[in-house]
Amino acid sequence: MAEIKRVGVCGAGLMGAGIAQVTAAAGFDVVLYEVEKAALEAGLARIRGSLEKFVEKGALSSADRDATLGRLEHSTNIDDLKRSDLVIEAIIENMPAKKELFKKLDALLPSHAIICSNTSSLCVIEMAAVTKRPKQIAGLHFFNPVPIMKLVEVVKTIVTSKETIDTLFAFSTKLGKKPVLAQDTPGFIVNRILVPYLLYAIRMYEAGLATKEDIDEGMRLGCGHPMGPLQLLDFVGLDTTYYIAQIMFDEFKDPLMAPPPLLKRMVLAGQYGRKSGKGFYDYT
Repeated sequence: MAEIKRVGVCGAGLMGAGIAQVTAAAGFDVVLYEVEKAALEAGLARIRGSLEKFVEKGALSSADRDATLGRLEHSTNIDDLKRSDLVIEAIIENMPAKKELFKKLDALLPSHAIICSNTSSLCVIEMAAVTKRPKQIAGLHFFNPVPIMKLVEVVKTIVTSKETIDTLFAFSTKLGKKPVLAQDTPGFIVNRILVPYLLYAIRMYEAGLATKEDIDEGMRLGCGHPMGPLQLLDFVGLDTTYYIAQIMFDEFKDPLMAPPPLLKRMVLAGQYGRKSGKGFYDYT
């Protein structure tokens, strides 16, 4: 099993920043890479703000906060990733962009290095196919917010080696996460179950079978969920859910995975949920 000491994270958005934070907090040396300086600065500010909240709550000491930040390098030069034992890609959910990045990483990294994608929906073997190390490619799907959520889906392609999977399980455990093994199919485990559930909640609301409040209240109180499905859609992002649903429907042709008309229209209107200020609920 390979030893992971230095980790690269590509993308300083919500997920990338969270992954970099928990990895540095777990004692690994981390390089956070982003193409644009402004995006990198925004990601670093997000990490500092998140760590500060843990300090304020008494969940993290000031010394541990400073130590975490001390292990975190940042760069807009991809060459600074070249000494990484593991690189986690968390850029835009776009296959051509990911394949281009995987090619660059494959040429740059040492032969023992593992490359992972944080994709929530795209085909990992398609990314692996553009590299010369397909056995060392896997998915490593974290959940939002990364510093809080305990689950990591370790996604095995049809060629990923057992050594790679074992290494990623050990790495995830060191981060304080609970890894589960998923196969390289759209939606993996969680979204394969979650997305049809969310889409059916939209269909219920769209058909006028219940109010959005009653749908959410019903699932929170009746099933013990911390959020109702329409609240969760606003949190995840309606645009993100729409994109994942399209990929899953294209693969399986299952009507339960087809995006409902209301979801499509809300996305076209720019009503993405919390991040846009309006979704099923108003956040302005």
